[in-house]
Amino acid sequence: MRRLALLLCLLPSALSAQSLERRLARLLDTPPFDRVTWGALLTDTAGRVRFARNADRLFVPASNTKLVVTAAASVLFPPDHRIETSLYGTGPLLEGVLRGDLLIYGRGDPSFSERCYGPDTLALGACERLWDRLDALADSVYAHGIRHVAGALVGDGSYFDAQFLHPGWETYDVNWWYGSPVAALGFNDNSVNFTWAPGPAVGAPASITVEPDLGLLRLENRTFTTDSGTASTLDFFREPGTLNVWAEGTVAFGRRSSTEYFALPDPNLYFAQAFRLALARHGVSVAGPTGATTDSSRYRAARETPALVTFVSRPRDDLIFPILNTSQNWFAEMLLKGLGMQEGGVGSWEAGLAAERRFLIDSVGLDSAAFALSDGSGLSAGNLVAPRVFVQLLRYMWAHPFHAGFLRGLPRAGAIGSLRTRFVDTPLAGRVIAKTGSIQHVNSLSGYIERERGGPLVFSVIANNHALSGQQVIRQIDSIVVEMGR
Repeated sequence: MRRLALLLCLLPSALSAQSLERRLARLLDTPPFDRVTWGALLTDTAGRVRFARNADRLFVPASNTKLVVTAAASVLFPPDHRIETSLYGTGPLLEGVLRGDLLIYGRGDPSFSERCYGPDTLALGACERLWDRLDALADSVYAHGIRHVAGALVGDGSYFDAQFLHPGWETYDVNWWYGSPVAALGFNDNSVNFTWAPGPAVGAPASITVEPDLGLLRLENRTFTTDSGTASTLDFFREPGTLNVWAEGTVAFGRRSSTEYFALPDPNLYFAQAFRLALARHGVSVAGPTGATTDSSRYRAARETPALVTFVSRPRDDLIFPILNTSQNWFAEMLLKGLGMQEGGVGSWEAGLAAERRFLIDSVGLDSAAFALSDGSGLSAGNLVAPRVFVQLLRYMWAHPFHAGFLRGLPRAGAIGSLRTRFVDTPLAGRVIAKTGSIQHVNSLSGYIERERGGPLVFSVIANNHALSGQQVIRQIDSIVVEMGR
């Protein structure tokens, strides 16, 4: 009788599991989605498996890769971690004149940009304008008593290595903000904003404005305005490794303006030139040219003297927020190189990936064969991760004492971030907290489903090798997650 009673107790759970299996199988195996390579895993926070499909096979995860770098940063960087940017002089400061070069030594602070750093964008300090932090740094120089620099203004990016572009990124991608170069200094996500609109008449060149206009770019406008209702084909191109940029294509008359964010090749020079303008606004002149270096020996003697000014970044959790919430690639790569410098003494992709690997194996307890990482953002198709890795990592972070910033950064369905328009008018509205991911032929979603009782469900769904539109696959992923949450 006791055995019968036990079987009766287990029967509803077994039937529920079978029902979930059938419902999810219908979504995964119905044409045209049966041609997609699917990986999925659903557990509770204790690790009890509710559903699995190819959970241990390797998949290209796209931006779900950002879960790794942000989790590692949450655990390996101390809670009060801030990144320092220091100014040094190569000569003495006499009567307001720095008799030498002014050196800006960066250590990977990505937050010299226009950005929001919290879910409540109306909260004091949650958002900053483009020039806020650079103006504050310039004001610190003036407050230090410097009124004139007799030498050059130099952006020293030698804290990180000189490899600005990841070898696994597509050539076209490195022209844009999401593939912008990664150096120890950075301003405006190492991108320039091109706002373009139709010209004043059909046949006229398109109107193109540049912000911030620092005088570095050489922009050639090869565009023209076409009749209203025609397709707009305008695009921007750059001679590789240079600041020679041109726009070509057409813009339909009457079309609304658009803004593109175009990457620049030398972040250290870009930062230094922007800082020069900020210094001028704050009453500090510079006689010499603007320059940049990644040679760690060139200004070593100056860096061994006390810093004239040291400026600190926003706190660790604020830097994690845009990586998860709006999937900011460049912040992820900056954080990865920073991890490499802290854990391995080298600010490189290789050192950062080694730090992530040790974290996943030693701290999270993952099988070393279950992942192979290539970058921090997921832009590289060389990243390979099993869905079980993301679920185990998310379970680990749920229980970790330093998880607050990580969880705060994850997009919530219907709120600000990359899940703002997803799961609306479904039973999971407002109850999914997860990281999105999309590159060509890849879509992914990994995170938590909140429940009324007990802890959340933890899931990862990855779609690879599909020729469908991204929106089709995203809608199907959302349907899968809704069934998981029923």
